[in-house]
Amino acid sequence: MKIRISLLAVALTSALSGCANLDSNTLMQSGAQAWQAATLSDAQVKELSVKSCEQMDSEAKIAPANSEYTQRLNKIAATLGDNINGTPANYKVYLTKDVNAWAMANGCIRVYSGLMDMMTDNEVEGVLGHEMGHVALGHTRKAMQLAYSTTAARTAVASVGGVAASLSQSQLGDLGEKLVNAQFSQTQESQADDYSFDLLKKRGVNPQGLVTSFEKLAKLEGSHQSSMFDSHPSSESRAEHIKARIVAGK
Repeated sequence: MKIRISLLAVALTSALSGCANLDSNTLMQSGAQAWQAATLSDAQVKELSVKSCEQMDSEAKIAPANSEYTQRLNKIAATLGDNINGTPANYKVYLTKDVNAWAMANGCIRVYSGLMDMMTDNEVEGVLGHEMGHVALGHTRKAMQLAYSTTAARTAVASVGGVAASLSQSQLGDLGEKLVNAQFSQTQESQADDYSFDLLKKRGVNPQGLVTSFEKLAKLEGSHQSSMFDSHPSSESRAEHIKARIVAGK
């Protein structure tokens, strides 16, 4: 309940700031959408995730099916599985030098070729296991609620035919960008790390790749070469945590 109230407060604050030129009908519509954002159902979150992911894909350069990147990712995906707690996983590679990977609540998982270039298969498995953790643990659902609340608060049209119907392509793209750059809490990041470790162990994959992926990412910290560092705990501390779990065997 606290989550819903806080999301509504954020959305209403966004709607009221800078709205001196809006009439009362616009404010009422924005307030109604803000409330809707705070009470999005799982189905609505997935609907928004599908549309946002589609928009992100339309703006990105996606590796073709015969690409070495795609073939390599398919191999990794087969190791990790194509299901996240009942949600089908959908993997694609974005051809960009950026170092990043992300996932949405509908199972949309995207990894950047820049990250694949600097990591081994085992390390990519660790990173993607982490992103899958954000989905499985509901972190991406909460991120979508917050992202939609700020977008809906600036939208003066009622939702007809579904929550995504009232958003333009640019707004869906903005929604996607908010999710890609979502600032998860340190607790959420640590939970996703542990989820990845447990998933790798369950699938018979060496969890050492999770450690070395963090060690490689640590070398980029402070260089602004990747947006993955905007909200994450120290990569070095995360590597040490997984090392401790490996030594403990659990």
